[in-house]
Amino acid sequence: MPLPLIRKIQTMAQSRFFTIEALHLTFSNGVERVYERLPAVGEPGVIVVAINDNDELLLIREYAAGFHEFQLTLPKGAAEPGESLEAAAVRELAEEAGFGAKDVRFVKRLSIAPGHMGFTINVVMAKDLYVHDLPGDEPEPPELVLWPLAKIDELLDHEEFYEARAIAALMLCLPQLRPSTVC
Repeated sequence: MPLPLIRKIQTMAQSRFFTIEALHLTFSNGVERVYERLPAVGEPGVIVVAINDNDELLLIREYAAGFHEFQLTLPKGAAEPGESLEAAAVRELAEEAGFGAKDVRFVKRLSIAPGHMGFTINVVMAKDLYVHDLPGDEPEPPELVLWPLAKIDELLDHEEFYEARAIAALMLCLPQLRPSTVC
C-alpha cells in the first residue's frame, strides 16, 4: 500500500521540546485529510533495564510532570549529539541511578504513540554494574529503588509502576535477565 502524499506540512505550535504540525495528506484512494502530529525532534531516547549482581533491577522514583506525581520507572533520557545509544544508556544510568555498566546491549526500538507522535525510545539492557555517579539535569536527584527480580510480579502490580515504556522494556529484557522465567 503506498504512503499518502504529503501536500503540505504546517507548524501549528512550537515550544522548547515539542512542535505540533498539521500534515495535509492525500491517500491513494483520493481521500484528503489533515492529521496533527508531534514529529520527532532532537536526539534519540534510551530507557535502561539494569540488573546488579544481586539480581536486583535498578528503578528510580522521579517526578512525572504529565501527571504531577512521582512514579517508579526505569532510568531514561536523550542521547547527546554524536553519542551512541549504549553510551547514552551508561550516562543516564550514572546520572539517575549512580551506576555505570560494563555490559550494555541494544534490545529494541519502540514507538510511543505512532498515530500522533514520531517519537521513539530505545531499550538498552545493562549488566555488570559498578558505582559511577554523574550529576544529572533533574531538579532533584531521582530516588534509587532496588527491586528483586524474584518479586517482579509484585512490581508489575505496584501502583507507582505503570509507565508503558518501562513495562514494555522490562518485558523485552526479562527473558535475558532471568532465563528460567521465560513464558
